[in-house]
Amino acid sequence: MATVGAYEAKTHLPQLLNRVAKGERITITRHGIPVAILHPPESMKKSLPRETIASLREFRKNHSLQGLSLKQMIEEGRR
Repeated sequence: MATVGAYEAKTHLPQLLNRVAKGERITITRHGIPVAILHPPESMKKSLPRETIASLREFRKNHSLQGLSLKQMIEEGRR
């Protein structure tokens, strides 16, 4: 985890946010004491495609379209 001082964080916030958006965690310090941590939100964590597919298959076991076709669902959503 990278560490930056508060002044540097204030001065270079856009660059720090770009790094965080790529998954990096950054500790911000004031006079050498950690005061904050920048990290990506939980929803940004990427899952493996196999995990996503397994989750979708599990979801489909317990949920059905009850005879609706995908085309019917799209048309219904347009109304």
